[in-house]
Amino acid sequence: MDSQKMLELKKWAVVGVTPDPNRFGYKIFKKLKREGYDVYPVNPRYSEIEGCRVYPDLEGLPEIPDVVNLVVKPEVGIEITKKLLKLNVKNLWLQPGTVSKEILDFSEKNGINTVRSCVLVELDEI
Repeated sequence: MDSQKMLELKKWAVVGVTPDPNRFGYKIFKKLKREGYDVYPVNPRYSEIEGCRVYPDLEGLPEIPDVVNLVVKPEVGIEITKKLLKLNVKNLWLQPGTVSKEILDFSEKNGINTVRSCVLVELDEI
């Protein structure tokens, strides 16, 4: 699945969201919300960001997202990627800096559609 097709899916989880407006986890969360996506922020360090509940993990979300966007280090990202199978999430968006060979190999082996790009740039191109 290419990036434009994945952007047509409207339920996203952003793993690595942060309340710091200078960090990409915040910028991605805010941009997706502004663009009309249903966005679930995920980070065990926070309980709320700007009035939105932040979930500690993907398993705690009220529904299964169409896409999981990773904004975490690859060492954390591989553990999240492995959880996608259990949750039956088929789409993974890897921000720059989150990619590893291990994540890519696991995704390919297990049929997880994977995009490697900056969602902020891609949304501006729609």
